[in-house]
Amino acid sequence: MESPQYLRMSLAAAMTLGFQPGIFYRNARLYCINLLLTYDKGCAARCSYCGLSKARAGDYSGKSFIRVTWPAHSLDDIIARVSERRNRVKRICISMLTNKRSVEDTNLVCARLRSSFDIPVSLLVSPTIMAPGDLAAMRSAGADKIGVAIDLATPALFDLHRGSGTGGPHRWDRYWQCLSDAVRIFGEGNAGAHFMVGMGETEKEMCEAIQRVRDMGGTTHLFSFFPEAESQLSNRPQPPMEQYRRIQLARYVMDRKLTRAGDFAFDGDGRIMDFRLGGEVLEEIIDSGEPFRTSGCVGYDGEVACNRPYANSRPGLDIRNFPFRPEKRDISRIRKQMNPPIKKGN
Repeated sequence: MESPQYLRMSLAAAMTLGFQPGIFYRNARLYCINLLLTYDKGCAARCSYCGLSKARAGDYSGKSFIRVTWPAHSLDDIIARVSERRNRVKRICISMLTNKRSVEDTNLVCARLRSSFDIPVSLLVSPTIMAPGDLAAMRSAGADKIGVAIDLATPALFDLHRGSGTGGPHRWDRYWQCLSDAVRIFGEGNAGAHFMVGMGETEKEMCEAIQRVRDMGGTTHLFSFFPEAESQLSNRPQPPMEQYRRIQLARYVMDRKLTRAGDFAFDGDGRIMDFRLGGEVLEEIIDSGEPFRTSGCVGYDGEVACNRPYANSRPGLDIRNFPFRPEKRDISRIRKQMNPPIKKGN
């Protein structure tokens, strides 16, 4: 049961396609089928926070990832189910592992999906195992968007959690170069970085990393750290909610070029104190609820398809990434969570 004939999928995707029973809290809907390559030897990386880390004990096929299980199904069955539920699926995302077979298998799976139906396909790539020409080959296979999980906001934190600090193979410069190449090959807005809040970075450092991505022509998909069971960081707490809310708001205004990280006011600890947005603009943005929704790849309709319901927080009152448009009661709670209140600017 290895790729390319088999793939693992998120529990939410398995529920959406009817492979697993269950319902979503508050009737959330997933519109992106998140797939993960699978091999008996698993992933060669040793990232401290990842459930798929080679350093984590246990058989790869039973390891959780991003808080949930990822059951395996044949590619043939996946294609059949997607075809049956075409109205529910707006995008498919294939995630690579750090495994030497991943590049070729990703292209095979992508081409098979694109030849089966007209649903856009994103690829979450592993720059460590990629060679010149691989991104162009991925585009030829039918992918339209590329994600690069940089995850950490600074080179020191990246090395600590993904490189020499864990005995892992990943390198900061290689990830950023891959993102730059992806923007050049796929076009502005069609490549982006994943970042994870709560790994020891300051808010200022995270804002600077997000701004760097935006200046390159990329977008940012934001996550809050969640302790993966049996990972090296299984006992690390999630970041304070107010910290995550401020970074969500910062990402939103930077990605839309409403302001820049260099214009923000920070305190001595690197915490955002003022976005320097004039008038009531910031109030209107918060009231819209948009900054606090999941940031992910869009479908043909321009709406976020990869909304990953409850991927980095458990269902309940303290939703971190809303998989739907927040209601008035949600906005009220979000405002209370942003403590102290953000200044409105001049």
